[in-house]
Amino acid sequence: MKLYNAVLPTAIAVLLGSLLAGCQKTASSELSHTADAAGKDIQAATSLADLGQRLYFDVNLSKNRTQSCATCHDPSSGFVDPKRTPDSLGDDGSSHGGRNAPTASYAAFSPEFHQTEDGSYKGGQFHDGRASTLADQAMGPPLNPAEMGMPSKAAIIERLRDNAYYQQSFAKLFDDAILNDPERAYQALGDSIQAFEKTEFFSPFDSKYDRYLRGEYKMTAEEELGRTLFFSQQFTNCNQCHQLSQTPMYKQETFTDYSYHNIGVPMNPALDRGIDLGLSANANIDDPTRDGKFKVPTLRNVAVTGPYMHNGVFEDLRTVVLFYDHYNSRNPARAINPETGNPWNAAEVERNLSEEILKDAPALDDRRVDALVAFMKTLTDQRYEAQLH
Repeated sequence: MKLYNAVLPTAIAVLLGSLLAGCQKTASSELSHTADAAGKDIQAATSLADLGQRLYFDVNLSKNRTQSCATCHDPSSGFVDPKRTPDSLGDDGSSHGGRNAPTASYAAFSPEFHQTEDGSYKGGQFHDGRASTLADQAMGPPLNPAEMGMPSKAAIIERLRDNAYYQQSFAKLFDDAILNDPERAYQALGDSIQAFEKTEFFSPFDSKYDRYLRGEYKMTAEEELGRTLFFSQQFTNCNQCHQLSQTPMYKQETFTDYSYHNIGVPMNPALDRGIDLGLSANANIDDPTRDGKFKVPTLRNVAVTGPYMHNGVFEDLRTVVLFYDHYNSRNPARAINPETGNPWNAAEVERNLSEEILKDAPALDDRRVDALVAFMKTLTDQRYEAQLH
């Protein structure tokens, strides 16, 4: 079942939810059946992406065999946790990750984590860039006690050795001895999942916005107003962080420059954790001036991948726009969080705010707020458009 071979047409997209809901549940039994066949009639993976797809949906990579990569990055839910909670529940049924699971869609376009000439940081995976590449990211959760909970790389590779499909696939794509070397084999596992995540299954570029760029869709008046505002350097500050290319017509725009900022997000009282220092929580960073900074996320599929921010503190996309606007508006209503009915809470980390960018925009009236939300909905992949509301 090569899900990544083509962008799914609308008719097939209707079936995607039920199809993928079964993938994770059946992965374990399918693989066991393959192993039970004692090597007979096994078709080994033909590419790293093939192998990575099987690994991505395999619950056997978690201690209690209850979770796969797809559990928290579900393709039927915009590659986020379908439970829509501020953080995800671990394989042990009690542990929590402490952060909102970011979407895996379009993650392949993030550059490796690096420091730029001006001293700022860009790229990487996770909210704090602690994994430089997709392969690094893929190798994290299986060994995280709060996530998939496996005790060691060797224990994970032992699970692979028990499976005839993996035995043949790793031997074919790497070498006959690789599963006898846990370090090499685990890196190969990460490389394979990375190859799958680089396929167009994760990044189809088929949203209304993409179709608009190709002349296949005409935006509504509200969507067009939102598009104009979004890319404007006069009426909003959106594109200072959420635009990769200098041209608004770039066909592979991911709507993030992969930089790190502290925008003053309040703590989420629903999370059982202390203050999250963001970039400073990255073991490679020892600099208090980075406290509270998080990677700018893609806006691709943003309308269907709430809750929002690194801690899932906001439920609604319109609330996010209003949160940004409260830095520039004198309207008393903008001082109120519409989800709580109370004033916006203080920033989780009050130092190092990106005030120059946050305050570099005029206030927005309701019509423009709604237009920006309408435009961001056009960034939804075609297979998720039925989830919009």
